[in-house]
Amino acid sequence: MEGLTKTQLILLALLVSFVTSLVTGIVTVTLVNQAPPAMTQAIYKVIEKATVGGNASKESAEKISVITQEDLVIKLVRESSAAVVSVIATKDLPVVEKYFINPFQNDEFFRQMVPPEMLPQFQVPQYRQNGTAEKQISSGTGFFVSADGMIVTNKHVVEDTEAAYSILFNDGRKLSAKVLARDPLQDIAVLKVDQAEGSGMAGGKGYTFIPLGASDNLSVGQTVVAIGNVLGEFQNTVSTGVISGLRRSLVANGSAAGPEVLQELIQTDAAINPGNSGGPLLDLSGRVIGINTAMAQGAQSVGFALPINIAKKDIGDIKEFGRIRYAFFGVRYLMINEKVKEDKKLSVDYGVLITNGDKGEPAVMSDSPAAKAGFKAGDIILEFGGVKIDQNNTLAKLISQRKVGDKVKIKFISADKESVVEVELAERPDKI
Repeated sequence: MEGLTKTQLILLALLVSFVTSLVTGIVTVTLVNQAPPAMTQAIYKVIEKATVGGNASKESAEKISVITQEDLVIKLVRESSAAVVSVIATKDLPVVEKYFINPFQNDEFFRQMVPPEMLPQFQVPQYRQNGTAEKQISSGTGFFVSADGMIVTNKHVVEDTEAAYSILFNDGRKLSAKVLARDPLQDIAVLKVDQAEGSGMAGGKGYTFIPLGASDNLSVGQTVVAIGNVLGEFQNTVSTGVISGLRRSLVANGSAAGPEVLQELIQTDAAINPGNSGGPLLDLSGRVIGINTAMAQGAQSVGFALPINIAKKDIGDIKEFGRIRYAFFGVRYLMINEKVKEDKKLSVDYGVLITNGDKGEPAVMSDSPAAKAGFKAGDIILEFGGVKIDQNNTLAKLISQRKVGDKVKIKFISADKESVVEVELAERPDKI
């Protein structure tokens, strides 16, 4: 370095600076090319990339399609509408006609005392039956759940056992239907169309139906779509909303049988109106997660749907046994809470206390699985099938999830002693 001239030192410095800049540029470009692409924020969107062409060549192009929530709703409505039908109830009712009479015309006193032309000309309306005619008495909604013509609706839509039922498609076609079963405990009924021809599905393979989803993993805030025959007049009306709450309980009016206690309901702000009863509540994948059942009068956007898992059990029973069957244990009880614990001086704060009915009905029903297992009034059931009995897992709910013939281990307290016994569940009698 000491032998270099001033000019050579300047040239050497310039050379080193150039090489350093070149290397730095190459490294920078390499790092930029290897860095991950920038993340594009997408809300309710699915980005789908498809390469055009059979190989990854320079001519290949990338096609990006954006699927919004609106697109999903439109798609599922288009695919599901053909499977949603109006359920019409008709019945032969008397035809009443109105006619008029003059009450003085045939009165013997007036006929003897007053000339006919001077009789008062009064016309009094009268009514009489003139035969019968088939008339529509109610309407609701239903939806196909199988290609062979099975339809699910609410029990209160088809509760009149003397009425005839038919379904009306969105395109105006009408077919008669038969009620296969009415659920004895839930507001669910299953029908089947009489005719064998399909509803226009390609190849005549049967009726268009909606696949059933699951209602045991729903989330509050989840988007849902309701379809139904609003007010019995506007077919396949669509409304959207979210799940507002889960596991709701209420007393529903409007059934001819009187008020009905409904439990484990899905609450939604998707509009549910009269006539919507029995229609599907769908998730964005187009699967049924509930059956639209009730609405809160005097409130806005407060509707309720039965979980589809209940209907799935009913459909399975009908296919296997030809009827809906419920498992049966056979006890009357009080749910243990703070008040019951204090009033009865109990040592536990969960479970159920076996007790007589309000009108003195026996605590344990005769010939029931509970009676055969030795349960009696005063016993406390803590667990059913390994599940702790509480407000979220009531004894009725746990029994309803079981099948006839299931063997279940029950943990209970009798005479201050905790025990476990295995009980085989029977079929629920028709009259309880």
